[in-house]
Amino acid sequence: MNKKELKLFLDEKVEQYNNPIFVTSDPIQIPHLFSRKEDIEIAAFLSATISWGNRKMIIKNATKMMQLLDNDPYEFVLNHKEKDLNSLNNFVHRTFNGIDFKQFIKSLKHIYTTHNGLENALKIRDNSKNYQTAIHTFKQLFFEETHEKRTLKHVSDPLKNSAAKRINMFLRWMVRNDTTGVDFGLWKTHNPANLSCPLDVHSGNVARKLKLLKRKQNDWKALSELDTSLRKLDDKDPVKYDFALFGLGVFEKF
Repeated sequence: MNKKELKLFLDEKVEQYNNPIFVTSDPIQIPHLFSRKEDIEIAAFLSATISWGNRKMIIKNATKMMQLLDNDPYEFVLNHKEKDLNSLNNFVHRTFNGIDFKQFIKSLKHIYTTHNGLENALKIRDNSKNYQTAIHTFKQLFFEETHEKRTLKHVSDPLKNSAAKRINMFLRWMVRNDTTGVDFGLWKTHNPANLSCPLDVHSGNVARKLKLLKRKQNDWKALSELDTSLRKLDDKDPVKYDFALFGLGVFEKF
């Protein structure tokens, strides 16, 4: 395919998968349960954090997370007492356990009370056109609170060459302006043009088959290469192609 044919093909796939039906089988359904901005942010952040492995299990455990937060995540984060965290002790999703969950609640409170919330804490503050440094800085802010060393691994660091798939997915949900009702577009102080595709096995393999990506590892260097390719197709909304790449990989086994 030449560039024009590739864009036409991918735009059709975006239209196919970037619609409300997508929500029913995706972890993004969890933040869609809420209407208050902060509830959506926290539900999205926690759901994205455990988004690896079996999709049904992700959705089941993200739902359980909300139940443990009394289905009122912002209120729980902001006003919990130490004893309230005991109810989180037995939570487990893969390697993310009750220790990590309790730390995330404490760190989220710190982000909202000290750093004016997730939207502000994840802002790009230099002249870069992606979130590499912003995510690195966010991780530092997130773990300013006393924390267990084991929990550090649950927030990726792009400056250590991580593709930061889950935070990039969370950023897509919050920042991307979407008229179809999938992504929220809540963060008006952020620019969708700076977003990066959440790179995983599925989207990476499809991107390589379509010659959008040559690098074999799914790391930040690969993500930068994919960014360049996708921004040539749409420089204002490059991560809309996440729907195409993911749909082709997961649903069509492309």
